Amino acid sequence: MSEKTSIAFQTKCVHAGNGIDKETGAIRRPLIMANSYRLPEDASTLNWSDADQLLYTRNTSANQRYLQEKLAALEGGEDCVVLATGVAALAGVFFTFLDKSAHVVCSNVSYIAVYRLLQEYFPDKYDIETTLVDTADPEQVKDAIRPNTRLIHIETPGNPTTRVTDIAAISRIAKEAGALLTVDSTFASPYLQQPLTLGADLVIHSLTKYINGHGDAMGGAVIGRKELVDKIKRQAMVNLGGAISPFNAWMIMRGVVTLPLRMRQHSESALKIAQFLENSPAVAFIAYPGLASHPQHEIAKKQMSMFSGVIAFGLKADVATHNQFVNALALIVPAVSIGHDESLMVYTGPTDERNHFYPAEFQNGHLRFSVGLEDADDIIADLKQAFKICGLY
Repeated sequence: MSEKTSIAFQTKCVHAGNGIDKETGAIRRPLIMANSYRLPEDASTLNWSDADQLLYTRNTSANQRYLQEKLAALEGGEDCVVLATGVAALAGVFFTFLDKSAHVVCSNVSYIAVYRLLQEYFPDKYDIETTLVDTADPEQVKDAIRPNTRLIHIETPGNPTTRVTDIAAISRIAKEAGALLTVDSTFASPYLQQPLTLGADLVIHSLTKYINGHGDAMGGAVIGRKELVDKIKRQAMVNLGGAISPFNAWMIMRGVVTLPLRMRQHSESALKIAQFLENSPAVAFIAYPGLASHPQHEIAKKQMSMFSGVIAFGLKADVATHNQFVNALALIVPAVSIGHDESLMVYTGPTDERNHFYPAEFQNGHLRFSVGLEDADDIIADLKQAFKICGLY
């Protein structure tokens, strides 16, 4: 299906990248578990690192190509590269576009792998420096720019604080500085937020989360202009070996079909649950972009259609009671990750290595709560019974 066809997002979720299998007539793309593809009669002129020709599955696979077509259509990008995990996608971007002695401006609260890549590995190995700032404040981003700033990387909403950054405002700063703006939009998914339309150069997703949506496959994606994506394919996929497996690509392709339905349910339930938590005497603080009390609520309303399914909150309790609360939950599963069909919760205590960057209320520990697809009233009932067990309700 042509990307230029004027069709709704949910229709693209079903049809983009899909087609009739020529051999069997199947109306869904088949899973093609092949390591190699038949070469043309004259292979002497082939580029063996070509990421767009079906040669070898480390270069690309048929299922990967179908998924890339679908995701590019959903984000409104020219091209997409799909890799093995979300971290592979992030590392691939940094590896491709950061040269020795480059400078990066990055959200000071971000996914732990981003923090380690930019604060530990890249400085030690490549002399790349990173300035961490609160990207919700564009002035901090502007003040951090240096002559050798090559990249501004933001997460919005941010992990785990749900901090929201004004993508359009940061895009203007990046363009003035001649730097690329990369946006990790995993918490929002393409259904709730479109960073490329707001001026981002590249949008990054952990496909493992909302886009797959079933907690059973891993992948990462980078979407944007073809010239940029081509560089990532050549440098970070083919020659670093970060290719996604055909099976995971096929599984995620299946998951995307229901993305709009799931994101509406996640968002509607999360707002109801966040309102309950905000009014609970057991809760010390809560951060959810859909609440008027969220510091960036107005920005979230401007650039998101709904507010997704991740809530951060803390209890009026010590570390032991936070752990007791999580273990008292009967429906909500104590586990990492977000965007699954089941609700997930993880407690991060005050010893987190990024703790000094968190807002003050987070620094005594916090709970990251990924609201699943269960009935919101059932989730609230589970929270209530756990509060009671802990003597908080």
